[in-house]
Amino acid sequence: MRPALCLMAAALSLAAQPKLLVNAKVDSRSGATLDREFKALLATQPQPAWIMYDVPAVRNSSLSCEYVRDGYASPGVIHLEPPDHAVILLRVEGNTVGRIRSLSPDCEIDAGGLPVHWLTDVAPAQSVALLASYVPQRELDGNGAVTAIAAHADASADAALDRLLASTQPEWLRRSAASLMASQRGRHGVEAVKSLISDDVSDNVRQAAINGLARNKESEAVDLLIATARADRHPHIRALAISALNRKPGQPVLDAIQYAISNDTDSTVRRRAVDALGSLPDGAGIPMLIQLVKTSKDADVRKQAMNRLEASHDARAQAFFEEVLK
Repeated sequence: MRPALCLMAAALSLAAQPKLLVNAKVDSRSGATLDREFKALLATQPQPAWIMYDVPAVRNSSLSCEYVRDGYASPGVIHLEPPDHAVILLRVEGNTVGRIRSLSPDCEIDAGGLPVHWLTDVAPAQSVALLASYVPQRELDGNGAVTAIAAHADASADAALDRLLASTQPEWLRRSAASLMASQRGRHGVEAVKSLISDDVSDNVRQAAINGLARNKESEAVDLLIATARADRHPHIRALAISALNRKPGQPVLDAIQYAISNDTDSTVRRRAVDALGSLPDGAGIPMLIQLVKTSKDADVRKQAMNRLEASHDARAQAFFEEVLK
């Protein structure tokens, strides 16, 4: 066993550290008073080091492990179900924080031989408050603080993201917060971005929110996307909402796509709707594509539906083509 792994094994009983922390000089201490402990470590840490702790995570957060490529691909952990905790990592050097990351606790974490201060008993609300103090002031200074906040399974994370969505914040920051809020914060996230999608002055923020909803698993997210696809006054927003529905199952989604194909006045929206049919889970859109080829009076829709059927390699599509040829 490598020395770093031995050190990890010895320390494991002291705290719920990551399962595979290697190449690290680890010390463990209480983080029950996080702000005080963090400031003390920061003041005494001129050389590079990492400060780490874990918090409960929302189960739809995008925590993952990296792929290592050095002549071949070695995959990290594949989560069939999202992890219920996140490891928060802050790199400090010269008594300042330079980088923030949030990872799955199942990842192998190589500290590069640096000191690692592992904090135990960290309260999620204290973690959110600490991370919020490091939200970057400029887009080029992005350091992972907002992403780490969004991973927390705590109401304080919702409140922090709400503040970052305020119209007084820079657009780039609001765009990031809107995407994370819509994708990772469940029902609260849906409610938080509802008014943004309908009324916000920034198209970029609206688009970020819609793209985020595509990854939200709550039924309310589907309802909001359908309402936007049907009624938003901007064609490009309706088109984006239709595209965001293309991985969502259920009859209401099919009905919304059919409505767009039959009733939307914008050709881009109609094209997006036909494309969405070809991407629905379990080939749910194949029967409707076949029906469009048979009955649509729009030549562009018929042609596009044929192309989607051909690309699907679905047995029903093949049977339809054989019938046409006969």
